Amino acid sequence: VQLQASGGGLVQAGGSLRLSCEGSGGTLDSLTIAWFRQAPGKERGGVSCIGSGGSTFYADSVKGRFTIFRDNAKKKVYLQMNNLKPEDAAVYYCAAGSRVGVRLFHPRSYEYWGQGTQVTVSS
Repeated sequence: VQLQASGGGLVQAGGSLRLSCEGSGGTLDSLTIAWFRQAPGKERGGVSCIGSGGSTFYADSVKGRFTIFRDNAKKKVYLQMNNLKPEDAAVYYCAAGSRVGVRLFHPRSYEYWGQGTQVTVSS
């Protein structure tokens, strides 16, 4: 499975962006899909994930502002980001895993990674 992340850009604080993660070379239906982000000098951390059954999970820092959803027919997973804050600025990565288990936000739980897409939030 290959993943392609897109949708990043420059936005003012309070604004919105929608990131897309598109899969190819295989189906995403049975996979857990996650979004991670990494800011300069910081470790890559989990933002949100969605299970094959549609269960969603969010990091505390984005709850109420970000929404993850999937369109299996289009092999896409989206991350709608509202009320963006300067601290949300980072490179965002999508990842897919077949056996994620309980470690939802651990990078090693995911076998497949897309390239990053840059999100910049101006204050």
